[in-house]
Amino acid sequence: MDALELSDQLWTGTITTVEKHPLGGSAELTEVGPGAAFVNALANVSAFATEDGLVLVDTGSEFMAGLVHQSLRTWNQDRLHTAVYSHGHVDHVFGVPVFEEEAAANGWAMPTVVAHEDLPARFDRYILTAGYNAVINQRQFQVPGLRWPTEYRYPDRTYRDTLEVEVGGLSLELHHARGETDDHTWTWIPERRILCSGDLFIWATPNGGNPQKVQRYAREWAVALREMAGLGAELLLPGHGVPIAGRDRVKLALDETAELLESLHDQTVAMMNAGARLDEIIHSVRAPAHLLERPYLRPVYDEPEFIVRNIWRLYGGWYDGNPAHLKPAPEADIAMVLADLAGGATKLAERASRLAASGEDADLRLAGHLAELAALAAPDDLGIHAVRAAVFGQRAAAESSTMARGVFAWATSESRSRTDPGRS
Repeated sequence: MDALELSDQLWTGTITTVEKHPLGGSAELTEVGPGAAFVNALANVSAFATEDGLVLVDTGSEFMAGLVHQSLRTWNQDRLHTAVYSHGHVDHVFGVPVFEEEAAANGWAMPTVVAHEDLPARFDRYILTAGYNAVINQRQFQVPGLRWPTEYRYPDRTYRDTLEVEVGGLSLELHHARGETDDHTWTWIPERRILCSGDLFIWATPNGGNPQKVQRYAREWAVALREMAGLGAELLLPGHGVPIAGRDRVKLALDETAELLESLHDQTVAMMNAGARLDEIIHSVRAPAHLLERPYLRPVYDEPEFIVRNIWRLYGGWYDGNPAHLKPAPEADIAMVLADLAGGATKLAERASRLAASGEDADLRLAGHLAELAALAAPDDLGIHAVRAAVFGQRAAAESSTMARGVFAWATSESRSRTDPGRS
């Protein structure tokens, strides 16, 4: 099934993004119009044939770069002239070296890489924090041996607000927007009515709250989506997921993604302005239910609760309104006091098990707190670790988003490695 057929089936509900996750893809190429191709991979690549060579919007991940190159070469043999990075996340920026090796072997001119001016600073930060990024991505994606890269292909040309790029008769309009990242570029090809959104649209609840990553920008993201929705694009080529064909579908998908972000943003800010604590806000703000039911907005990767936290962080900093959290005691000390009050850490673990048995979300949340407290109070108690593994395993199974499942499954693995090293 090519990407356009898959898109129609997702749109009509024949299949869902649970079955075909937007972060999937096998580097299969689909020709989506005259001189235009789309490679559906972990992070997508959009390709355009011109008189002077290929233009790519995004280039693929380190793991998929070779497959992406092979797929493109079944469609077009011209040299890579220009590559546009939609943003600096590592799943989008590792394909250029494969083409540069090819260029060197064939005596071709090297490609030019274009990106927003904030992107090089992202690469610098990734090098500085490579160890931390390795850990959090191991946890998020459940890949214990994941290595974070420390070498990047930096852009040759950068811009600030907008930039028009002309290559072999093809005109690309590059626009900066802060959204999932501060260095994001969306690309409009007016004569072909093609829009490349990058990760501003991904066939899922926007990745606007990722609990382990840096700041996102919900309000500006929504503004960019509204601007893109007004272009009259006939084809949307996203950073993840599959293309959307047809002016009405493209506009609806972009407008409703903006509406979701606007709703979460405005509810959160209203409560902040009224003096609410973060705890009250995250348990009060709700995304419009009809939007979460849309095939392109289901919370299969990120989720609204995390977006709310990110909005708080943008405007309110790290203090959550609870004075005990301003200069807290060590978590293990708190856990030992509470365990003593409860009659021992085992009592906390037993209550966690009883709560988890109900399967209700509210009880599972409480069970998670108690299981973690018990493990902090008695870190060498294998029975307590067995409870912790069971509770967080149940929590992982109950979640729809990659973010939540990753964190809870990692906690499960931590305790399983204590009780049964063979299952870690």
